[in-house]
Amino acid sequence: MAVSLGLTPRQHSSGGKERQLGISKRGDKYVRTLLIHGARSALRAAPGKTDRLSRWVLALAERSHPNVAATALANKMARVAWAMLRHGTNYEPEGVVA
Repeated sequence: MAVSLGLTPRQHSSGGKERQLGISKRGDKYVRTLLIHGARSALRAAPGKTDRLSRWVLALAERSHPNVAATALANKMARVAWAMLRHGTNYEPEGVVA
């Protein structure tokens, strides 16, 4: 699902040299925008939380740019939403693998 929304890195690889530059931006622009904005909001609220997903995104934001962390979180949120729809389950924070 994250691929169809354009939340995965675009590859520019040639001759055995792998490069991933930015997101592919394919698919529905509006849904991608909503996921990115939701991820930015979750990233801003994460410092006060202790769940695994919040700790993961905070550690990622320390290692990389906050926009990269927000996009990675949006990607993960899209994959979690797809899994919930696919299996007909509710969100379980302890079940999310960071």
